[in-house]
Amino acid sequence: MGMAHAYSVDGAAFYTAGDLVNALASYWYGFGWLHFGCAFGLFSTPGGMNSCPFVERCERLPAMLAPKLIEKTTRYARLLDTARASVAPAPEPETSAHDFASRLLVIVAGYATQGNCFQKENSLEDALASFSYGHGWLDAGMRSGLFRITRNRDLFTV
Repeated sequence: MGMAHAYSVDGAAFYTAGDLVNALASYWYGFGWLHFGCAFGLFSTPGGMNSCPFVERCERLPAMLAPKLIEKTTRYARLLDTARASVAPAPEPETSAHDFASRLLVIVAGYATQGNCFQKENSLEDALASFSYGHGWLDAGMRSGLFRITRNRDLFTV
C-alpha cells in the first residue's frame, strides 16, 4: 500500500506540474503494486480486483508530448524486458510461493507483450501504461521476496 500511495502522490505532482507522461507512468506503476497486493493476499477490495485494468484505452496525450512519450515508452519497454530477464523465483520449487512467483512472471510477460502490441499500433499511452503496470507487479514481487536477482542488480532497489 505504501508504494502504491507513494506513486499516486508522485503521479498527482507530475500531473499538477503538467508532466502528463510521467503522471501516466507513475499512476500505472502504482496500480501494478496495488493489484499485486490484492493478488498476493495482502489486502482485499470490495468486489475484488480480478479483472484486467485495461478494459478501456488511455486518454490520448497532446501531440506536443509525443517526443517524450516515445522516448519514455521505448525506454520502459527495454527496462521491463531487462528486469524480467534478471530475476528468477526465490522460493523452493514445489512450494505455493514458487508457483505464485512463476505465475507472476507470466503476468508480467503478458503486460510486456501487451505493451509491445500497443507500441506497434502506435498507441503509446497504452503501451507506457502496460509497461509501467507490469513493472509495478515485478517490483512488488521482488520486494516481497518472491524473486532473486540473477543479473543487472542495479535495476532493483532492495
